[in-house]
Parts: sequence; C-alpha cells; structure tokens
Amino acid sequence: MDLVARLHRVLTGPAPEDAGFTVTGAELAALPDAALGDLLPAAYAVPSAVKAWEATSARFAVEDAAKERQPAFGPDACRRMFDALVTGLERRKWADLTLGTAALVRCTGPWPDDLGAPARTLVRFLLDADDLGAPLALLAAAGLAADPPEPGGEGGLLAEAAGRLSRGAGPIARSEIGVIAGLRPSDRVGLTELDRRRTHTAPPPLPDAWHRAAAIPAYAAWAESALREAADRADAVQDGTIPYKADKAFAADEVVALGRAARVALAADAPWLPALLDRLLPGIAVAPTAAKTLPSQALLYEIARAAQDVPTPELVTALRDVRGTVRHAAVPKQLDRMLKKADAALAERTEVALRLPDLGFGPDGVLRRDLGGHTAVVAIEGTAARLAFVKDGRELRSAPAAVRRDHKDALKELRDLVKRVGAQLATLCRALEGGLAGRAAHPFGWWRDRLAGHPVAGATVRALIWEVETAPGAWTAVLPETGALPDAPDDAAVRLWHPVGAPAEDVRAWRDAVVERGVRQPFKQAFRETYRLTPAEREARADSARFAGHLVRYRRMYALFRARGWTSGMLGPWDGGSADEASRVLAGEWRIRFGHVLAEPGPEDLAATDRVRFDRFADGAWRAAELPDVPPAVFSEAMRDVDLFVSVASIAADPDWTGDGPALAYWERARFGELDESALTRRDALARVLPRTKIADRCELDGRFLVVRGALRTYRIHLGSANVRMDPDDAYLCVVPDRRPSGRVLLPFEEERLALILSKAFLLAADDAITDPSILEQIGRGAR
Repeated sequence: MDLVARLHRVLTGPAPEDAGFTVTGAELAALPDAALGDLLPAAYAVPSAVKAWEATSARFAVEDAAKERQPAFGPDACRRMFDALVTGLERRKWADLTLGTAALVRCTGPWPDDLGAPARTLVRFLLDADDLGAPLALLAAAGLAADPPEPGGEGGLLAEAAGRLSRGAGPIARSEIGVIAGLRPSDRVGLTELDRRRTHTAPPPLPDAWHRAAAIPAYAAWAESALREAADRADAVQDGTIPYKADKAFAADEVVALGRAARVALAADAPWLPALLDRLLPGIAVAPTAAKTLPSQALLYEIARAAQDVPTPELVTALRDVRGTVRHAAVPKQLDRMLKKADAALAERTEVALRLPDLGFGPDGVLRRDLGGHTAVVAIEGTAARLAFVKDGRELRSAPAAVRRDHKDALKELRDLVKRVGAQLATLCRALEGGLAGRAAHPFGWWRDRLAGHPVAGATVRALIWEVETAPGAWTAVLPETGALPDAPDDAAVRLWHPVGAPAEDVRAWRDAVVERGVRQPFKQAFRETYRLTPAEREARADSARFAGHLVRYRRMYALFRARGWTSGMLGPWDGGSADEASRVLAGEWRIRFGHVLAEPGPEDLAATDRVRFDRFADGAWRAAELPDVPPAVFSEAMRDVDLFVSVASIAADPDWTGDGPALAYWERARFGELDESALTRRDALARVLPRTKIADRCELDGRFLVVRGALRTYRIHLGSANVRMDPDDAYLCVVPDRRPSGRVLLPFEEERLALILSKAFLLAADDAITDPSILEQIGRGAR
C-alpha cells in the first residue's frame, strides 16, 4: 500500500495493523502537491478528541506540511474540503473558511457545481454566531452560496454578510467591503489570499497574491481612492480640521484595509504612489501639536510591514526619511527593525531595487541654487550629501544670516533634501549588499548609464568592485572609481564582485588597490569575510558545527537577529521556550537555520549556540539541503551573519563579565582565543593601514594580537575581542578609549571593532601622555 492510501485510511479510521503508525516530515515533503491537497480534507475532518493516536498524529503532520507548502486540490478534494468544514462545525463551533477558499484558489480543475449548500451552511453558522473574524473569506463564501434575495429583501446572504461586516466599520473599511461584494465570485475568492489572520490550517498565500489582486481593476481603483482618502484625512488632522487624538486618525479595520491597499498599489508599481506616500507618511508620523505621539502609529507600522512584503526603493526611502522626524522615542527603533527586513526584501526585487530619481542633481553629483547673492551647494560625498554656501568663490563656515532670514523655506527644503539623499543612499547600499548572496546581474548598458553614471548613486556605485561578463563565462573585475570600464556590449551582464569566488591573489590585489587609492567602500566588499566549506562540513553534509558550543548573552543575540532580518521565537522558561532556530531567507530560495538553546535562565539569560542548517525552496516547499549543494556566496553570507551573532553576543566579548563554573572556563578560554574570519579580515586591514599611520614604528602584528610598544609598557590587543594584555606580567588592562580613529586614519570600510582596536593602539602608543587615573593605576603596576 502506498503512503497516500495508508494515510487516508489512518485519517478516516485506523485499522489494527496501523497501530503505532507515524509519518515523518521528510516522507510528507516527498509527496506531490496534489497528494497533499487530497489528504488535507481528511486531516481536517479528524475529530480533535479522537482516541486513535495514529490518526491525530497523522492529522497534525499533514496540516503542518500544508502550512509550508502550496498543495493542489482537484475538484473532488475542493468539495470534500467544504464538506469537512461543515462536518466540523458541531465540535469546533467554528470553520476555517480561509482553508476552504484556499482550496478553490488552488483548484486544478473547474470548481464543483454543488458548493452552494455547504457554503450557505458555513456562512449562516458564522453570522448567527457573530463570528466575523475572517471578513474576506466570509464574503467569498457568501457569494458562493448564491441564494436569491427574499421578496422585498435587500440582496440575499452576500448582502447580509456585507451589511454585518460594515456595521460599525470605518468609512475606508466599508468602502472595501462594498467593492469586494460587487466583484465576480472568482475575484472575491482570490482576494482571500490577502488575509491569513484567522486561519490555523490554510497554506501560505500564493507568492503573487498581491499582483493578482492588483490585476482586478475595481479593487486596484479602490486601493488608489482609499490611499488618497487616507492622505486627505491625515492633512485634515495636521491643519486642525479634524481634532487631534493620539493614534486615533484611523480605526483598526481601516488600518488593515489600507495595508492591503498599499500592498496592491506597490505590487502594481503605481506611478502616483510615491508622491502620495510623501504626503501620507509625514501626516501620520508627527503630531500637529508638540506632542510626542503620532496621529496613527498603527498605520505607520502597517505601511512599514507592507514595505517588507512588496518593497520599493521609494517607499523604503520615504520610511527612512520620516523615521528622522518622529518624536516618539520608541518608534524609530521599531522602524529600524522593520526597515532591516524591508531592505533584505528589496534586494530580492532587482527589477525595482536600484532605481533612483536624480532629485535635480547635475552629472557631477552637485546641486546649486542661488539664494540672494549666495550659492547653496549640495554635493554628494560618498554615501551622504553635504550642504555648503559659497560667496565670491569662497566656502562659508555655515548658512549666512541673510539666507536664514530671507530664504527660510528654501533653506529648509535644502536641508530636507540632504536628509532625503542620505536615506536614499542608505536604501541603495542595503539593496546592493543584500544582493551579494544572489549574485544579482544587470545589463551593462543600463548599469553604466543609469547606475554608475547616476548623479546621486554614482559615487556609491563607483566605490564598489564589479565584474562584467566580457565573453561567455569570462568575467572582468573593475573598480570604476580607479579605472576605466571594460569594453562590453550593452546587454552584457554585470554584477557585484564577491571575494568568496575569487582567487586569493585577486583578493589581495583588490584590498591593496582600495587602501592605496584611498577608496572608502560603502560596505565591506574587498575586505569582506568569506566562509568556505571545511573538510569536516563536507563530510557531515547535513549541518555545520562551526559556530556551535558558544555561550552568548541571549538578549543581545536576539536583538542582532532582528537587526539582521532573521526570524526567531523568544527563548524563556515556558513550554517550548528552551530551544529555537533563527532563520533567514537568502537569494529567494535558500533558508538558513541557526539553532540555539537556553543555557542559563536568569539575569544573564545565557544561551548556547548549536548547528547551522540549510533548506532550499523547491516544488512548493522548504526541503533540507546538503552543505555542498549550497552556492558559495549564499553559504558565505549566511555564515558571516552567524559569526557576527556569536562574536558580538559571546560573553568572551565582554571584558567585565563575571561568572563561575563552565561559563567562566569558556570566557577565560575564548576572550583571547583563536581568530575567527572577522578578526582575520581585521588583521588584513590593519596590515595595510598601520604603515600609513604615525604610530607605525610602535606597532607589530603578531598572530592573534596587535602589539603596541608604549613608553611605559608593551601591550597586546587581541584582534578578535579587542581585549588588552600588558607585558611583562600578562596583566589585563581595562581601557575604553575614544572610538574615533577614522578622523585620523582613512579606513577602507566602517567597522566598530576595527575602529576600537585602532583607538586603543593610538592611546597606548603614547601611554606617557595618558591622564586617566584609572588607566595609569593599572599601567603603573609593573611598568618599566
């Protein structure tokens, strides 16, 4: 008997020979989508209190598999799904209508003709129970019921459902209900993919659900009108037409509806949307009074979530821009976390991620404006813009009084432009860096003219190393800032260079070039840490233990998960809270899972790190992948993140950590231990930077340490932790210097730990000039 037939039997009535039967996730993953869709109605129909453990176990296994897959339903399975929903009403007192409509959306043939009766039963039950928690599915099912209106009535079950949902709803939510009620049945059913709030068993939404919704003309038109109405209302709050109440500008159901409208407009890439969002976002983010509250924090967050689902550079930039105007202390931090995820998602939308307006800048990356005898100059400098004022060819130290007095509006506009350019370039950098794992390629002609030659983006793009496919399979690397572009046809591919795929001599050459020519890259590229499979990982195949066995401050690591766009449940002293796997998707089809367990609950909340695993999205589901099958760039970028989590959150990174037992032994061992990839890259950068500094003759790289010879002592700065020991007695030195060496040294990339090490080196090389009594007391013990 094959697995599908046996599962059907176990789910509908286990036989004696099925005693002890279990099915594994791997076995279900191997089933075709159609087989999973055929099993799901039987799984839903298993009573929750059934005595046969085998049936309950199989039910949960099938439902869990369906929640990660896109099962396909034949017409018969669609009908059985609706029958199972009806049968379950008596014991569940509820029906997962979204699961029923999901089956119809994924139906591989014509819908069954006899859905009216079960749909009517389901809708009538939920209306009588006043259960309106799945409005889109309720409208879709009411439309399937297709019962005619009673004589003199108001339009049958669909009209009744629409009326009940509209009762007490905000005007924007009511307008959406009215539009959906007037659509074709297939469109109403399709829109249920946009709402997964009240379902426990439905599969995930279709990947193109928002684009499908945008293709429904009436719904797309509603989305535009709803967003315009929202912007008008925000304006009315700002000008006092509507009295201000914190977070009350929009009702909760309007926020949900506007979230859908925003996603539909983003999916359609509507040309009117950027200007409208430039009106709406400031209007909902800042109170019209001096209050630190917002007209609608809920809508601001909902639009930020929309940016995670369907990102565009204009929306991400607008959110980053408005983030700087919010007065509420907690909102910018939450927006930062949400923008990290939006940046990662934007990197996957290469068709829109890199487009940027020129904002009036000239080809030289400069915007000039005459203001009453003075010239305001906004110039692009790396990944930022700078505003200066010039008179008679001489740059002034600040905005002149005449400009501040006579051109207030223009001055404010220019300062806002500087902030907007910074936000725009930050979005560009994150999109570019996020695309490294997927090796996103672009047409050379477009890249040359619209990106490398862009007045705003050009400086950032030209500071990065690119490779052009000059012949089939032959890639030529170039750093536009320092050399001419290769001769290539406009349709040739160009992509960012990644050191993981380059020979060691090429990596060394590019690092030398970046340092020698004073190029400051917008993110680590030439000096990027790389992670290649080790022999042990090739042999293990299933997972990597490279970063297992570390003790970390859990809350710090959890914050890093969120900052880097990883998803993870919170560990804690509750059921299921002792272990978790943080995950992130790279290059669209690769998922990384990083295991960790709660090691020591309490004030420290220590966690122990575990193994790293990879999955690949194939045939509608995530399937375990072996390490040798993971693309090198994906593997390297994933392990780079994990290395960051461990190195930053490890208790070894805290020189003042106190503890006992095994944790103390780990701390003693790790804080001056072997160098990881980040530290090795740091060492390589120091080898190039130090000879150009005034302390070069006092410094030497020695294995894991930067050795600094001061006038009083010799110091050994660990290149991983930045902890310091002193010769000759190996005493620990606690020192917290100013972390601003970049003012004295041009670094090829920005990194806090590298800056910290250099700061300590500059301080200790001149130890005879130190005035801090706490440092002097430590140095004085045993100083020569």
